Amino acid sequence: MCQLLAVNSSKPADLGQFFDVFAERGGRTDEHKDGWGIAFHSGKRCRLFTDHRACVESPLAARIRGASLRARNILAHIRKATQGRIALENSHPFARKLWGQTWSFAHNGDLKGFAPAAGQFMPQGDTDSEAAFCHLLSRLAERFAEAPPAVELRAALAELSAGIASHGTFNFILSNGETLYAHCSTKLHYRLDGRQALIATEPVDSESGWIPFAAGELKAFATGTLAH
Repeated sequence: MCQLLAVNSSKPADLGQFFDVFAERGGRTDEHKDGWGIAFHSGKRCRLFTDHRACVESPLAARIRGASLRARNILAHIRKATQGRIALENSHPFARKLWGQTWSFAHNGDLKGFAPAAGQFMPQGDTDSEAAFCHLLSRLAERFAEAPPAVELRAALAELSAGIASHGTFNFILSNGETLYAHCSTKLHYRLDGRQALIATEPVDSESGWIPFAAGELKAFATGTLAH
């Protein structure tokens, strides 16, 4: 399946060497060669870069690795296709606008028999991942006319995520530029380092402090800390 990497920080940060390790897994040290992408959130602005080529072969990835772009929330994904063609429109992260915020989303897993009812948000590609993202946002838009309090939003996301996860593996990272949400079905880890949180499918260094998520767990990170 795919792999995920994200950072949530109290001040603009880059992924640096962590993205170097992660990118090498995109076709050289691992099998995730069916596309890649990265989203940088700076306030309400989100810069999204995606490519259907293997990360280790992508000129765009090479430029990103050398640019040291910084943001308070960064989401990265390398793809091993399980559903959907190898195409630009099927490369994660995906992005949509809700409540005046740009949301980005990346998924690791495989959802079987997942055919949600149409809603406000519709997929542009043909992956189960984008369908799940659009379903999440559509259901949130139906429940809340405007951004709800953090506690209510997190509860709604946990409920909706559990429903989607009943169809298979649903590990994901999701951000609106302020908070970063991470959900685990099978495998996800996080590490807190000062006022910075790292989230990854597999640890991206040999340092201690990586903590595995429990199956079915949804965590929220804000300003580099774990929200309670």
